[in-house]
Amino acid sequence: MRTALILFVILLALLVGVVQWRASSREAAAEAATPPVGRILDIDGTPVHALVMGEGPDLVLIHGASGNLRDFTMGFAERLADQYRVILFDRPGMGYTGRLPGSGGAWNITEETPMAQAALLQKAADRLDVRNPIVLGHSFGGIVALAWGLSRPADTAALVLVSAVSEPWPGGLGWTYTVNGSRLGGALFVPMVSAFVPKSYVEASIGSIFAPQDAPEGYGDHLGTGLTLRRASLRANAQQVNALRPHVVEMQKNYATLTMPIEAIHGDADTIVPAHIHAEVLMGDVPDGALDILPGQGHMLQHTAPDAVIAAIDRAATRAGLR
Repeated sequence: MRTALILFVILLALLVGVVQWRASSREAAAEAATPPVGRILDIDGTPVHALVMGEGPDLVLIHGASGNLRDFTMGFAERLADQYRVILFDRPGMGYTGRLPGSGGAWNITEETPMAQAALLQKAADRLDVRNPIVLGHSFGGIVALAWGLSRPADTAALVLVSAVSEPWPGGLGWTYTVNGSRLGGALFVPMVSAFVPKSYVEASIGSIFAPQDAPEGYGDHLGTGLTLRRASLRANAQQVNALRPHVVEMQKNYATLTMPIEAIHGDADTIVPAHIHAEVLMGDVPDGALDILPGQGHMLQHTAPDAVIAAIDRAATRAGLR
């Protein structure tokens, strides 16, 4: 019995070692294949990855969950750069931006609230001499954009919310967020995902996020899905999403103070962040909001309906007196 127990412990240790080794190997390969495309700024000890392009009024782009700033660089940001100075950031824990102090290691994400994420990115924006920007947020980035506006109302020209999280939602978020964000799941399940999740699963996940439209050819490789599958990024994403709703509840109480122009654009076929729960409700909470609902469109409008999103940005700039 004792010998069997010893053998079991040895085999378990070997298995854990193999999983961690393979996860580390895949992470190194992902970072080699998808290096930073911008500058790494040191913001109070936290690295923030930022990319700046173009000239004109400042336009900040904030990506959604499970992504990074490269989500906007398959032609979308480049199209904007002839009219705007476009500033793109990786959010905390994603891409090449570090987690905020007090997060992750102690399984404590109180420092990665939308307001705290906005504060970090605002300090990075200050370092880049950003002034009175239009702030665009996609999906999870939308609630960070709203936090940006709430914390700097006098220095935010306008908000553009693309398929954005903005309102409290009913129900849960699915078992993967719960497991990946838990202490046990983060220690055991996340490394298994990092080490062994097949490319077919990743491609299927991308397909579901883009549905009912198709993802652009090469989207996963361009984004660098291997960056999202790193152990630290999987934990950060799950923990942030799991803890989000109470912060949305509190933020929603102050939406009436958002007096800057707000352009919301949403697809009526978006099942990730449904318009009737978020954008449509938001219009009743803010004093100067405008909503464009796109029939038949899903969640990834910056790829599937870029002209409509750019038009929303231009309307925001006009309403803010920037053009």
